[in-house]
Amino acid sequence: MRTDREKMEYDVVIVGAGPAGLSSSIKLKQLSKEHNIDISVCIVEKGPEVGAHILSGAVFETKALDELFPEWKKMSHPKMSPVIKEDFIFMNKQKSFKIPNFFLPQTMKNHKNYIISLSNMCRWLATEAENLGVEIYPGFAAKEILYDNENTVAGVATGDMGVDKNN
Repeated sequence: MRTDREKMEYDVVIVGAGPAGLSSSIKLKQLSKEHNIDISVCIVEKGPEVGAHILSGAVFETKALDELFPEWKKMSHPKMSPVIKEDFIFMNKQKSFKIPNFFLPQTMKNHKNYIISLSNMCRWLATEAENLGVEIYPGFAAKEILYDNENTVAGVATGDMGVDKNN
């Protein structure tokens, strides 16, 4: 087994190019520009492309997106369909019945929200992150957390790629 590995250094490494990792990288780059600090940010993503492992649709409340990109509606964002009707149905093995919306807590109501593809949202966020200078490496799964001599996280090791000529 080879012990000498290529090493890349970044100020911040994020594992996973899902909505949280991408949003974090974008916010870090936005804040670094606001404060005139240059930080390097990298995301490693196990999927062969961003969004490859995000298979679901979602009902999306835009508050976080409003904070990340206040002008997102003017940007070329992924398609979003507004929620125009919703029903809450309780089901068991024998029957089902609709619960009137006025009985539902506010957090269960989706008016003013959108139906989206999370995969498409991640791809769009990845493009925006890269536009800000974030480096994204799909196809590289983080396999191990690396610690320094003081037992502080120092980075991650990715899985081996390619062909080893020594074996």
